[in-house]
Order: sequence, then C-alpha cells, then structure tokens
Amino acid sequence: MGATLRALRALVLLCGFYLLSLLLLAALAGADAAVVTWVHGAAGIKIVAVSVLLAVPVVRGMFMLRTPRGDGPPGIDVTEADEPRLWALVRELAAATGTRAPDRIVLTADVNAAVSEDARLLGLRAGPRRLYLGVPLLTGLTEAQLRGVLAHEYGHYTGGDTRLSALVVRGRAQIARVIEHFHEKAAGKVAAERGRQEKAAAKRVAKGKDAKEVDTTGAGVTYRMMASVYKLYGNLYLRASLSTARAQEYAADRAAARIAGRDAIASALREIPALSASHGFYLDSYATLGLPVRLLPPRGQFFGGFARLLAAREEELAGLRAELPTTPASPYDSHPPIAERVRRLEALPADGRAARAGGPALALLTDAERTLAALEDAVLSDEILRHPRAATWQELLDAAMAEGISTTHTPLHRALAEYTGQPATLSALLDVVDDGRLWRLAERLPLSEQAAAAKGRAFREFVRPRLRSSLRTMVLAEFSARSLLSWEFSWSHAAAARLTGQVPHDTPDGDGGPEAALEAAVDAALADHPDTAPLRTLLPSAATPAG
Repeated sequence: MGATLRALRALVLLCGFYLLSLLLLAALAGADAAVVTWVHGAAGIKIVAVSVLLAVPVVRGMFMLRTPRGDGPPGIDVTEADEPRLWALVRELAAATGTRAPDRIVLTADVNAAVSEDARLLGLRAGPRRLYLGVPLLTGLTEAQLRGVLAHEYGHYTGGDTRLSALVVRGRAQIARVIEHFHEKAAGKVAAERGRQEKAAAKRVAKGKDAKEVDTTGAGVTYRMMASVYKLYGNLYLRASLSTARAQEYAADRAAARIAGRDAIASALREIPALSASHGFYLDSYATLGLPVRLLPPRGQFFGGFARLLAAREEELAGLRAELPTTPASPYDSHPPIAERVRRLEALPADGRAARAGGPALALLTDAERTLAALEDAVLSDEILRHPRAATWQELLDAAMAEGISTTHTPLHRALAEYTGQPATLSALLDVVDDGRLWRLAERLPLSEQAAAAKGRAFREFVRPRLRSSLRTMVLAEFSARSLLSWEFSWSHAAAARLTGQVPHDTPDGDGGPEAALEAAVDAALADHPDTAPLRTLLPSAATPAG
C-alpha cells in the first residue's frame, strides 16, 4: 500500500471517530426529543439530564483539536560540531536512502533508535525531523550494525511514515480520551453509590440491625456502556492501523538491507533484544545498586559500565541472540516479531557486505566518556544526582551490601520474633535450635498446602531450603556487623561473599577456606540432628548480639 493510500486510510479512520461521535449525539438528542414528547414531570427531566451528562465527554473528545506532541525521551542534543563523525554517517545514509537528514540528533539512555517528524496539516506538509539514538545501542552495536539500524529508520522517512503518524496518533489519542472521560464518570458514580450504601449500613448497625452487603453493580452503567462503544471502535482503529504499521516495518527493513547490507540489519535485529535484556539487568543489578544507600557509581559509569558487562558476559549474550522473540510485545505492538523480521531479511540474496565491520559504534563519538557523563545529567533526576559518588564499583558494592544485609527481614526473622516474643537475632535462633525447637519454629513460616500437610522428615525436606537461605542471611549479617565480611565484585557473575576472619583449623571443611566452612556450618545447624557448634566456633561471640 502506497503512502497516499495509507494516508487516505488514516484519514478515513479519523473521520470514523467523528462520525461515531455524531451518531451517538444524534441518538441522545433523538431520545431526549422522545422523552420530552412522551414523558412528563421529574422522570423526564432526569432522563434528559442523564443524556446531557453522557454527551459532555463525547463533545470534549471531538474538540480536542491539537494533535498531541510528545517531547520525546530525555537526552542530550548533539550538534555537528560536537559529533562530526556521527553526523557524517547520518548524512551519508540519508543521502543514500534519498531522504532529508534529521534536523536534530538526540542521544538517549534507551536501547532504541527512533525518528520523528513534526508534520503539519495532519501530515500533508513536512516538518522538522529528529533522530533519537540510544547510547546503550551504540555501546553494543558495531558501526556496520548501526548503519543498518539508521537505514531502517530512514526507510520510515522515505515511506512517509513519520508524516502519517500525525493522523494515527491523533485518532488514538482522541478515542483514548473519550474512553477515559467515561471511565472517570463511572468511577465517580460507583464511589458515590458505595458511600451512600456504607452510610446506610452504618445506620442499620447503629440500630442493631444487620448491615446489607454493598453492591455497586448498577452504578455508572450508562457511562461504561458508552465507553464500551468507543472501545470497540478503538480496537478496530488499532487493528486497522496496526497492519499498516507492521507493513511499514517490513518495508523499512528492506530499505535498510539495500542501503547497509542484508547481514548488517539482520544481525542488528538479533542483537537488539539481547542488548535490551542485558541493559535492564545492568540497571537493576549494577547501576542502581547504591540507590538504597544514596550512592552513585563513579562519574560517567551509571551508563558507562554497560560496556564492561557486555564484554564479561559474551557467552550469555550469544544465547540471547539465538532465542529471538517469536511474538509481538503486545497484540497492538506496531513492530512485527523479531524472528519473522530476521527470517524475511535472511531470505534475501546475500550481498557480500559484512555484518560486523567498522569497529564499535561507540567509537563514532568524539569523547565517549564525556558523553556518558553528560547523559547522566540529562536523564537522572536532580534528587538522584545530588547523591555522592563511590570512588570504585567495589566501594559501591560494599556499601550497598552492608546496608542491604543488615536491614533484610526474611520470613524466618518474622517467625522467630513471633515464636520467642523477642527480637529476631542470630543468638536467639541458635538457642532455639539447641533447645530442639527448630522444626516447631519452622511451622510458623509461610508454607504451601503440601508443606503444611507434611509430617516428619517430609516436612523437614520441604522447609529446609527456605530455612537455609534465611539462616545464611542472618549469619552473613552477623559477620558484616563485626567487619568480618567482604564482597567480591564481578562483571561476569553475581557478587560473592568473602569471610575475612580466620577460620579455626578444627572447623568442618576448614581446608576449603572460610566460605566452605560457613556453608558446612549452616548445613550442620539445619541437619535432622542439628549442631550449632560449628557456627558458634566460626563466630565465637555469636551468642551475644553484635554491637
């Protein structure tokens, strides 16, 4: 379908929204006329009032005249003077694609690249263009792969997709706005009816009568019915525009293959889901590790550490690249499944152009470290930026783990406090174990139906893993409080606890080092015939609370 036909379809869908609204207003007006003719008195006035209230959201939705304009993701604008190599590549690909280069390049913190255009006259007239380019994408892609991604985005320009989005976005926003108005009205009616019934129930209770169950099923039903009408049309609208959007993605992929090479865009599509998953993991496990203790990574490393994670976990990345998503992110996702896009691209004739030529894409930036630092200032909130910085990642880990492990409250903590009526300390737990009451304590843990019904050895096997995890946490917290614990930072695996105290030679598995001795001591405390001596030997003063 050409750009003209797609524009016509988008315009017809938008007109359908107005036609639906006019039909509903006409139906309400016709109902009012019949009521005025045949119904008299208070009942007629009430029906007319309800129809007027129903008409208000419809009219408000119709007169949302301005097409919504998002500001786009936060980031840093880079000029040609700032990043000459990046701009040269952008202009080169624009010329090769036969389209106008963007007027602005915005570097963002997303694993994504996107283009937009502030088209005028509902997309009939061109407007300023922007390219949003995620620095994490530059971190993980080669220059050849980046060329493929940019050529794909320019394919949207040549197809007129960025202009058509003005029509599509306007229709979606107006339908959503009307539905939201009706749901707000319905929620208000439900809240008012609930309040009325609860007040009546309170009066009945005060008189010694049984309170009636609150039932708001019928409240706001007319508003929900009106919302459902628009929701049905909204689903039609989304599905109709969805087929167009996905066809645009396939067309942009073919344009990218022609300009940058089949293998470059195909390998980039394989890489992006792996980068996206890795970046989410990096933010959760590394970049934001110190936020609970109000501490940030070294300057420029909040996003800059991502490259080190990728280098250390190449084997895991290879596995992610091999498992491409076969379904869209949602039923209304404008992008087809990655697996299908890659299949279509790799079915094209080979063109001999390498997928990973040109070195890392991040090298296109004049000063990557400066850009990564500036990106923090542009993306992170002022409150977070006021946090102090750790000198090293190891310092960040030590501070975060020391705070985290000291404030952890496991199910075992809660069960122990409830069972003994005293603060949940390691010494109290060891006393319970020595008294032979461990498994009675375990009965107070949150248990599955199967575990709760088990008896004897079966019960112990069910609860032992949970007990072990919680006991280990309590022991590590005790070591940490006595400055006998450190943590080993690693980009390739999870942080590992290291005991810095000397382990007595007569402890179990002493030859395996402090960590092996600790694991053996925990196991001994949770055996069918428990023995806390190894733990008490490892930490001689564990019988008294630290500090």
